[in-house]
Amino acid sequence: MATAYERIRDALRQDIRGGRPAPGQKLPSEVKLSERFRTSVPTVQRALAELEIEGLIDKRHGVGNFVREPRRRVLRDNSRHQWEKDRAREPETTRLETGATEHDTGLTASDLVFHAEYREATADEDLAAAFDVPVGTKLLQRTYRTHSREEDAPFDVAHSYLLHDLVAANPDLLDATKEPWPGGTQSQLFTVGIELDRVVERLTARPPTSEEAEELGIPRGVSVIVLRKTSIDSGGRVVEVADVALPGDRTELVFTTPLARW
Repeated sequence: MATAYERIRDALRQDIRGGRPAPGQKLPSEVKLSERFRTSVPTVQRALAELEIEGLIDKRHGVGNFVREPRRRVLRDNSRHQWEKDRAREPETTRLETGATEHDTGLTASDLVFHAEYREATADEDLAAAFDVPVGTKLLQRTYRTHSREEDAPFDVAHSYLLHDLVAANPDLLDATKEPWPGGTQSQLFTVGIELDRVVERLTARPPTSEEAEELGIPRGVSVIVLRKTSIDSGGRVVEVADVALPGDRTELVFTTPLARW
């Protein structure tokens, strides 16, 4: 049998999902809610705390509780890698039309704000093992953040690592001002003769760090999805390792596995 706070939580959740109040609007005060549900203020506060954890409301101290503005959902399908590979050999005009973020969000390039940072790095034990190179090997670290023009928080934060000596054959690949690169990473690798054979993605979930929660706009109680992407070329060599932090409240991951017929 549901407890008092669970009944209040469920009723308020139903109200919010029904648009009453609308996103961005303020909920009645905790006192008013206690009168509506004929219960104590602490019981109402417990219900509101759970709705905050679910990401349905924002609590603004000294102001009140507000229905959280919904963030654009991101649908990340594993078919995106073949889609990106198919485009690597297309003309630049075709590759300029849309990128992976547009593919995942349904937005257009004009809807997005893209930011890239490049810096030289060296492989620590984790990355050295991932690339199968000595610790201290020179890498190119690229950090990507993209957000909708209507929102401040990025869809994810991606740290991509490439073997520096491998991509240095094309000096443009070391230049952040060339971003966003038409066609993305697979198109960049194609310029130095690299064809990907497969992409391995490992997923875990954990509480966000304080920096991740702030940057990604993750409400209290929502996990961050951590994706380690390893790209392997046609010769079996690891050519890119990327660590991507995805907000768990607005990222949907879909994996479709074709099965061989009997």
